[in-house]
Amino acid sequence: MTQQKSNKAALYILMFNMFIAMGSIGIIIPVMPEYLKLFGAAGQILGMLIATFAFAQFVFSPIAGNLSDQYGRKNLIIFGLIVTGLAQIGFGLSTDVWMLFLARFLGGLGSAFVAPPIMAFVADVTTYEERGKGMGMLGAAMSLGFMIGPGIGGFLSKVSLHFPFYTAGFAAILAAILSFFLLPATKPNTAKKAQKQDNLAKQMARSVRMPYFVMLIIMLVFSFGIANFQTTLSLFVTDKFNYTPTDIAIILVVGGAFGVVVQMFVITPLFNRFGEMKVVLVNLFIAAISIFLILFASGFALILIVATIFSTATTLIRPAVNTLISKLAENEQGFAAGLNNAYMSLGNMIGPALAGLLFDWNMNSPYIFGSIILMACFFLALIWTMKKAPHLLHPDTE
Repeated sequence: MTQQKSNKAALYILMFNMFIAMGSIGIIIPVMPEYLKLFGAAGQILGMLIATFAFAQFVFSPIAGNLSDQYGRKNLIIFGLIVTGLAQIGFGLSTDVWMLFLARFLGGLGSAFVAPPIMAFVADVTTYEERGKGMGMLGAAMSLGFMIGPGIGGFLSKVSLHFPFYTAGFAAILAAILSFFLLPATKPNTAKKAQKQDNLAKQMARSVRMPYFVMLIIMLVFSFGIANFQTTLSLFVTDKFNYTPTDIAIILVVGGAFGVVVQMFVITPLFNRFGEMKVVLVNLFIAAISIFLILFASGFALILIVATIFSTATTLIRPAVNTLISKLAENEQGFAAGLNNAYMSLGNMIGPALAGLLFDWNMNSPYIFGSIILMACFFLALIWTMKKAPHLLHPDTE
C-alpha cells in the first residue's frame, strides 16, 4: 500500500514537471512575434528558432532516454529542468539574434532530458494494465500546460516582453528543486549500464528493428500533422476570415480544454474497452478527415467545431502510441521513450518548415497535404496491425 501511494505521488510530480515544461513553451508563444521585432527579426527567424529547438530535441532525446535506463530517471529530469530554465532566462536576456538561437538550442536540449525520462518513469511506477491511464494523465498535463501557457504569457507580457521568459525559466528551476526533494529515485538498469552508448545514427538505425517501429512512424507523421495544422491555422483564419488574436486563442483553448478532459476522464475507459491500437486507428482517420474539412468550414462556430475535433483526435493518439511503445519496449523504457521523442521532434521540425512553404504557395495546400499524409499513416498502421500484430486490435485481458 505504501509503495502504491509512493508511485501515485511520483506520478503527480511527473505530471507537474511535464505541465511546467509544456507551459514554459506555451507561455512564450503570444510574445514571440513582438519580441523578435526588438531584434529586427520576423517570421523566417521564428520558423528557424522553432526548427532549432526541435533539432536539439531530435539529437538529444535518444541519448537522454538511453542514459535514463543506465543511470536512473530522477537526475536526468532535474538536469533537463535546470537547463530548460536557464535557456528561457537566457532567451529573455539575449541582446543579439545568435544568442536567441543558442538559447533555443539549449531549450531543446533541456526538453530532451525532461520528456523521455518522464515517460519512462511513468512506465516504472505503473503496472502493465495501468500504463494507458498513466500515459493519459501525463498527456493531460502536457495539454494543460500548452493550453494555459499562452494565456499566462499574454498576461505577463503586460509587465514587459522579457518577463514571460524569466517567469518560465524560474518555474522550470522551481520544478527541478521540488523534484530533487520529492521525486523518488529509480534503480538503473545494471545490464544496460555496462553496454557502450550508441551514437544517434546507430540508435535511429536500430529503431527500424524494434517491434514498435511502426508506432514511431505514426508518432512522426501525426506530429508532422499537428505542427502543420498549428503553424498555419492562425495564418489561414486571419487571411480567410480576418480573425483576431482573441478569436484564434479561443479556438486553441477550447480544443486544448477538450483534450485535457478526454485524457483525464475518457481515455482509460476507451483503452480498456477497445485497446490502444483501435483508438490510434480511429483517431488517425478522424484527424485526416477533420484537417481536410477545415477548408470547407465557414463561420466561427464551424471552424471551432472542426478544429476541436482535430485537436481531440490528436490528443487521443499521443497517449495511445506512448502506451503501445511502452508495452512493447519491455526493459528498455528510457531508450524507447527517447526514440519516441526523437521521432516526434523530427515531425515538429519538418512540419512548420514545410507547412510555411506550402501556405505561401497556396493557403489550402497544407491541409490537403496533411490530410493525405494522415490517411496514408492510417492505412500503414491498419495493414501492419492486421498482418503483424492482430492481437493489438483487442484490449488487454491479462
